[in-house]
Amino acid sequence: MTMAIKSTSGLLGQLPSVRGELRAYVPLARYTWFRVGGPAEVLFTPADSDDLSGFLKDCPKNIPITVIGLGSNLLIRDGGIPGVVIRLVRGLSVVRCVDDEIVAGAGALSVRVSRLAALAGIGGLEFLSGVPGSIGGAVRMNAGAYGKDVSDVLVSAVAIDRAGLSWERTAEEFCFSYRKSLGLAKDTIVIAARFRGYAETSGKITERMDEIQQFRFGSQPVRDRTGGSTFTNPPQDEAWRLIDSAGCRGLRLGGALVSEKHCNFLVNTGSATAADIECLGEEVRRRVFHKTGTRLEWEIQRLGCHDRWAESCNA
Repeated sequence: MTMAIKSTSGLLGQLPSVRGELRAYVPLARYTWFRVGGPAEVLFTPADSDDLSGFLKDCPKNIPITVIGLGSNLLIRDGGIPGVVIRLVRGLSVVRCVDDEIVAGAGALSVRVSRLAALAGIGGLEFLSGVPGSIGGAVRMNAGAYGKDVSDVLVSAVAIDRAGLSWERTAEEFCFSYRKSLGLAKDTIVIAARFRGYAETSGKITERMDEIQQFRFGSQPVRDRTGGSTFTNPPQDEAWRLIDSAGCRGLRLGGALVSEKHCNFLVNTGSATAADIECLGEEVRRRVFHKTGTRLEWEIQRLGCHDRWAESCNA
C-alpha cells in the first residue's frame, strides 16, 4: 500500500503501489552533503529489495528514474530532478559477516562496513572508513582511498535492472577502471555487495582506521558542506596539485569556495546555489587547462536540470 504523501503530483497517478514511501516535490538539498539543489518530482524510498524490484517492473518505462544514496559525491542542480528519484536507505542497509566476508546492502555507510569488519577481525576493508557515502555508490564508481579501491576487495554484487530483474555478478564482470564500473549499465541499481578481507586482529585493523581518520580530518575539509573530491586524478598526477598550480586555492564564486585546506574540494560556505558550485568547478577546469593543458574530469556526479524540469536536464 502506498504511504501518505505531503503534496501531490500528476506523476504519482502513473506509478505502481509500493510498501515504501512515495512523496511528491521533495526538496533534495537535505539529502546531499553540499546542502543545495532543487526538488525531486517524486521521491521513492523502497521498503526493501522486493519493493524496489516490483516498482521497477511495473513503472512505465517512459518515466525517468534516478538513483541516489547518501548524497556524499553528488551535486543536484537547482532545477531539481524530473521523474522518480529512488533513495536507497532503510531496508537496503543491512550489513553482516559471513566467514572472512562482509555482505552489505547498498544503503549501508561505507564506514559502517569497515567498522563491522574490524570488530569481526576482517582486515583489508579499513580504507572504506575513508570513503564517504554508501556501498551502492562506492561499487558503481569503484570508490577508493589510501591506495585501495572497491575493485580490490569486491567478490560480487547484486543488482536490479529497469525491468525489475535481479542478478549477481562477480567483480571481474563489472569491468572496473579508475572510478568507473564499465560493465554496469546506467539504469541498473546495485542493491548489495560482498567483500572479502583476511583474518587479522581487531586491534591492528582499528589502529589503521584511526590513522586514516586522523589523516582525513587533518587534510580534508570534512566538517564543511562539501562533496568529497571534485575531480578525478589525471594519469600520473594529482588534481589538487594542478588546481593549486593554477592559482585556484581559495577561489570564490557566489557562496562557493575552493577549499583552502584541500583544493580538490569545493565548499558551500552557507549561501551557495548548485549553479555557484558547478560554475566554480568549471572555472577551475578552465584555469587548469589554460595553465597546464590538462582537462580535469568531474568525479562528483552532477544530476538534474539547471531550470526546473528543463529540456536540458541531461546536460
